[in-house]
Amino acid sequence: MNELAPAVRPERAALIQKWAERHGIDAAQRLAQAEHLADAVAEAITPENTTDTYTKSWRVWERFCEEQEFPLLEGSRGALVAYVAWMLREGQQDGTGYAPATAKTHLAATTVGLRQRGVSVSKDATAEARAAVEGLTVKLLKAGERRGRGKAVAADVDGLHLIVRACPPTLTGLRDKALILTGFNFASRASEPAGLLAGDVTLHPRGMVVSVLTGKTRYSVREAKIPYAQDPEVCPVRAWTAYREQLVAEHGQRWADPSKPAFVGINRWGQVTGGMVPDSVTRAIKRISVRAQVPIVWTGHSLRSGLATEGRKKGKDAVSISRQGGWAPNSREMLGYMQAADEWDDNAAAGLT
Repeated sequence: MNELAPAVRPERAALIQKWAERHGIDAAQRLAQAEHLADAVAEAITPENTTDTYTKSWRVWERFCEEQEFPLLEGSRGALVAYVAWMLREGQQDGTGYAPATAKTHLAATTVGLRQRGVSVSKDATAEARAAVEGLTVKLLKAGERRGRGKAVAADVDGLHLIVRACPPTLTGLRDKALILTGFNFASRASEPAGLLAGDVTLHPRGMVVSVLTGKTRYSVREAKIPYAQDPEVCPVRAWTAYREQLVAEHGQRWADPSKPAFVGINRWGQVTGGMVPDSVTRAIKRISVRAQVPIVWTGHSLRSGLATEGRKKGKDAVSISRQGGWAPNSREMLGYMQAADEWDDNAAAGLT
């Protein structure tokens, strides 16, 4: 089969051999080329953070196999169940166990990694491993052990007011205000403000439009319409305009170029250091919330969860919330945020006494 696919993996070579026997060599060559194209397309459309997760999870699997003396390329039911048990018990580099959510992520990514390497991993085996995570998580909870950070606290309107009032009248303060108010109103992930260019934000008579082009899914690539707020103090459109005008006034007209970053990094001396990256957005959100003394410190995901939670409190339906935040319709994540609001506002015990 070298004449058909000189550098393919053994499992791909075997498949090409079957095609050649069934359809002839010419057809097998065309089908092989189509497989290579499919591989290239899959690689091109896979987000970088997903690729990073696959790489990190495979390293965890390698450590597990080395420590437990398991073959690396084996995805049996027993191996996967032993893997999740090991992760929850001692899987981290320091010998402590992973949080259940992290163990689930590593399991899913490892399964992908095994299949990419030609290992047959049955759905029943992965299902049993996931069930093992669930069961062991219950045991951890009963033992009083909670792992992980839990869900990010949702940003709320009261917190927005505290943050706005705590922002100093400097370029950094104006940037912080615009970052928080804008991010809240389109339910941003930390990666989304970092990926915005100035030209991705356009003013409109009724507000502004944020073109999110760096989303992880076809739903999160969107044009979010953000209207003027009734309360000028927390208006994202006014905050964005003031920040951009000050940036140009202090650092020159070149920062008005549509190809420049929408949100810039600013050091302690007021110098612009370039565009923000996801980690700097996350750190900024935490720092800003600490400065404002919000009751519970916000994280990089607080703005995203905040829109869904506050939108639900105001009676917004799932369709409008999912469209604004770039969730898939009936997304479990989004519905979870909405449920957090409903548990208090639509509570069976509310108003009984």
